[in-house]
Amino acid sequence: MNNKTIVGIGAGIGVVIIAISIFAITSDSGQNGIEPKIITKNEKLGLVINTPTSAVTIQQLAQTYEDASLTGIGRSNVYMFWDIIEPEKGQYNFKETDILMSLNRKHDLIVTLYFSIINGKTLGPFPDWIGKPSLNAISEDNLVKVLDVILSRYDIIDSVIIAGETDEHFRYQEESIPVYDELFNNVYDRIKEKHPDVKIGNAFSLHGIFNKNLEHIVEQLALGDFVAFTYFPVDSLYDINKTPKEAKDDLEKALELVPNKKVAIFEISWSTSDFVGGNPNQQVEFLNEIYDLYDENESKFEFFTWYRQYDKQAGICAIDPQSVEGTVEVGGASNLGSSAFVIERLSNYICSTGLINADGEPKPGWHEFKKQIQRVSS
Repeated sequence: MNNKTIVGIGAGIGVVIIAISIFAITSDSGQNGIEPKIITKNEKLGLVINTPTSAVTIQQLAQTYEDASLTGIGRSNVYMFWDIIEPEKGQYNFKETDILMSLNRKHDLIVTLYFSIINGKTLGPFPDWIGKPSLNAISEDNLVKVLDVILSRYDIIDSVIIAGETDEHFRYQEESIPVYDELFNNVYDRIKEKHPDVKIGNAFSLHGIFNKNLEHIVEQLALGDFVAFTYFPVDSLYDINKTPKEAKDDLEKALELVPNKKVAIFEISWSTSDFVGGNPNQQVEFLNEIYDLYDENESKFEFFTWYRQYDKQAGICAIDPQSVEGTVEVGGASNLGSSAFVIERLSNYICSTGLINADGEPKPGWHEFKKQIQRVSS
């Protein structure tokens, strides 16, 4: 178990109200008289650290990281997209990621990097200078170059995911699997030459795999150092259709699905939205179940990350329609099963997966999360 003991101290950072995408980090102004608190941190256990809105003060963002760090987590996810990072060839934009990485470093958090060249049904997003290449036209040289620049800049990244919802992408394009297999392995080998300690893998939607019988795609694309999964306890219409115990059973099946590699839980969640059948008590029960599973199988997991810290405020948690499968006619004129119906339910699920609500009020799950992190790390 990768445990570390650190001293958590409250941060005092100047208040500047400005959108997250353009503000710059400032220096720590001291301990503010707060007594140190000894925290045992576990590098395998993570939390997606977020705020309810993207426009926050630096102080609010810093406090969010402080609160997350004091749970005992040892890692977080950082999501980078090629079109933002390299808008012009060879010209890099690290304004936002420098802030996030500085806060991760300050709180001694390892980073799982999500850098998607496959994002569910779509490829990219790619910068305009690359255009919209097909899978076999993605430049291996360009991909290796941008990943090398990122990994050289941020030495706290220990894991990279370069394809997300990989199962959904290849569901109707299985003939393209050998093309991606070759691209992945070539990129993997070249990145390992420069960054031998960084682990690389692909992410799959575990609920999507079980709902659509896509286990064979995981078996064909279990490439790299680990196989990562996202998991929602939902059916194909994004209604919660599992008990917490049944959801734990799904995760046990994931370990069986990938017997020869470590499993990484990239994003795991339980929504409290009653719109999709969730509630706070179920979230607490699920946290109990999954950390029992982790504790029993710790050696089989590469990392285990909860999605996410805060709910999103209503109206700003938009879901890209391109990320949702097309119309499924099961309800006739009622519109049940249409793309709009599915997107509405997915939005309600996603926006309420936090452990703290959008107004800053901790849910019972926040207290349970802290308890479980400390329990399995002790």
